[in-house]
Amino acid sequence: MNDQANSVDERYEAAAPAELSSWNRHDTTWMLGLFGTAIGAGTLFLPINAGLGGFWPLVVLALLAFPMTFFAHRGLTRFVLSGREGADITEVVEQHFGIKAGALITLLYFFAIFPILLIYSVGLTNTVASFLEHQLHITPPPRVLLSFVLILGLLAVVRCGEQAIVKAMSLMVYPFIVALLFLAVYLIPHWNGGILTTVSQVPAPSALLHTLWLAIPVMVFSFNHSPIISAFAVDQKRRYGANAQQRSSQILCRAHLLMVVMVLFFVFSCVLTLSPEQLAEAKAQNLSILSYLANHFSNPTIAFAAPLIAFVAISKSFLGHYIGASEGLKGLIVKSGQRPGAKALDRIVAAFMLVVCWIVATLNPSILGMIETIGGPVIAAILFLMPMYAIRKVPAMARYRGQASNVFVTAVGLVAISALIYSLTA
Repeated sequence: MNDQANSVDERYEAAAPAELSSWNRHDTTWMLGLFGTAIGAGTLFLPINAGLGGFWPLVVLALLAFPMTFFAHRGLTRFVLSGREGADITEVVEQHFGIKAGALITLLYFFAIFPILLIYSVGLTNTVASFLEHQLHITPPPRVLLSFVLILGLLAVVRCGEQAIVKAMSLMVYPFIVALLFLAVYLIPHWNGGILTTVSQVPAPSALLHTLWLAIPVMVFSFNHSPIISAFAVDQKRRYGANAQQRSSQILCRAHLLMVVMVLFFVFSCVLTLSPEQLAEAKAQNLSILSYLANHFSNPTIAFAAPLIAFVAISKSFLGHYIGASEGLKGLIVKSGQRPGAKALDRIVAAFMLVVCWIVATLNPSILGMIETIGGPVIAAILFLMPMYAIRKVPAMARYRGQASNVFVTAVGLVAISALIYSLTA
């Protein structure tokens, strides 16, 4: 019997590389989960930020979008895969750089992601309250009750487990893709040249570089899905073993192609419809592109579609960022010397998330700009610079040395951090 079982195991192991060549539902689910984490509320502000610089900077940003996002997230995935079996990003940092560095990165990782979760809690409550009041003409319930119900509903999905989160996000991606396509196509008859009026205005090299310098962080963080990369890498290693790096790169490549094509079509459709002056007006009013378009066209279809799309976008991103935030918080609790059981730890983390997100959503603070400037440099350091440093220093990642993409990722990371620090101090 044992010999028979061993022969079955040997056949299974021999077949593993062949199975890698065939794409499966699990891979599609992760591809859409990565898309769902990255493409969220930030996408709805990207046309404003990316289009303000004029035509040529936008073209350069469009060309840089795929390599910026793919190489950076692939590097972080490789970093997590370089650790021992089942180790998440905080454990891999500790394994490679020591206990003190592991504790520091865990702290930074948590405080880079958790504030974004708070923003989504506020944004979700505002979106639903506005939809009830202005589109359905229903008086929304008290904010303290509405925020509690919404966050509790999302945490109910979380309680079903990581795979349930990824599946829920992948399902929510479909209506979001359809909605983005609908809006982009809907705007085509309204294209009036928009940003094309600036084609003849070729900026001086110094002005172009300055514009790109300040715009790159917007592009980077509009496509950021680093909070879910650790869980993604752990799952790939558990499923594919030695082939995890190859398959995860395939999934990341397809996810980023989907992101870039979809988002850039939406961005160009918006900037071909609105003039640079109108984009500046939207930024001054602190509105997403959907809200500005709804006001611009006074169209009931857009008025109804905009908040629904925003709801899906924010919910997707909330779930994806929850994975990263909870992972960081669990790491902090364990590194503090506390050793609760797995179920008790999950309950503690969920209760903390619920209470803090509920309080912040109820108070409705205006913290978006502050969080972006504080969390941005930390995310850039973790996503761009830490994996590249590990490639240089960690023996387990030595095989990735000497690649041109490493120089590119390092340069973009330094540009993103320096531009965000400049924006904070200017």
